[in-house]
Amino acid sequence: MTGHLLDVRNLKKYFPVRSGILQKITGQVKAVDGVTFFLDKGETLGLVGESGCGKSTTGRAVLRLLPVTEGDVFFRGRNLLALSGENLRRARREFQMVFQDPFASLDPRMTVAQLVGEPLEAHGLAATVGERNDKVAAILEEVGLDASYLHRYAFEFSGGQRQRIGIARALVLNPSLVVADEPVSALDVSIQAQVINLLVELREKYGLTYLFIAHDLSVVRHISDRVAVMYLGRIVEMAKTEALFLNPLHPYTQALLSAAPVPEPGKKEQRIVLGGDVPSPLNPPSGCPFHPRCFRVMDRCSRDVPHLQKRGEGHFVSCHLYD
Repeated sequence: MTGHLLDVRNLKKYFPVRSGILQKITGQVKAVDGVTFFLDKGETLGLVGESGCGKSTTGRAVLRLLPVTEGDVFFRGRNLLALSGENLRRARREFQMVFQDPFASLDPRMTVAQLVGEPLEAHGLAATVGERNDKVAAILEEVGLDASYLHRYAFEFSGGQRQRIGIARALVLNPSLVVADEPVSALDVSIQAQVINLLVELREKYGLTYLFIAHDLSVVRHISDRVAVMYLGRIVEMAKTEALFLNPLHPYTQALLSAAPVPEPGKKEQRIVLGGDVPSPLNPPSGCPFHPRCFRVMDRCSRDVPHLQKRGEGHFVSCHLYD
């Protein structure tokens, strides 16, 4: 049993690589390779890292949208990976996802009433079309859209409006946990702040818990209570937001933060430039996955795999510098 709303332990997701006429498995892409974290009710955990580090795969695996290779995902003390059939379907009401691309995630042939109301019908929460439309209209107003949009199609809306429809679709079942997979990265900068502020307001109003996946550090700092930094399928550092931004411990986190724009004119931060490219998850390096690019590398880094260890209240880092 666990006291957290969500408790992810040693989560792994490997994708098989097939080749040849017989399509034999010749390797594995280790997209997520032993991720562990937790979320308490009403909290927002920001999951950050470079493209391809496994952030989105982690979010989808947690929600059972992808089959998991290994590990455990506890939600309210129940292991989601042990559920199937009707038990899993009922549990899905408690956790929903907001997808990255509002243009691809909404079917252009469906009206807003159908798009947002589909989860209600799937879970038997709307006995009639009228009841469905009433519930959809109510949630549309909560996300800042007019109820008169019910019978319009998704392609008639702007990107920001489409993402609000996606948020309404996620919230119509009144879930406890929402995985937001880079929900503003496809939007204009002028619209991003509106959507982020909406997510904050909804969290405070409904007591929502967010796993917020992003690569924009300023957005993550604004919305998150804690931040987990991923590199090549692993979490390398996790801490409360201000602690991580003010005192990053892992060399990768330090490099990531040094690359972020400084909002204060005239203030210059020393830029840490990493050499080489991100290794392939098909053939990750031995030992610490970051050691080929690390500016503080030691001999043991190429041999021994570091594990997350506590280096202060709520501050965890995976680095041999702190052994």
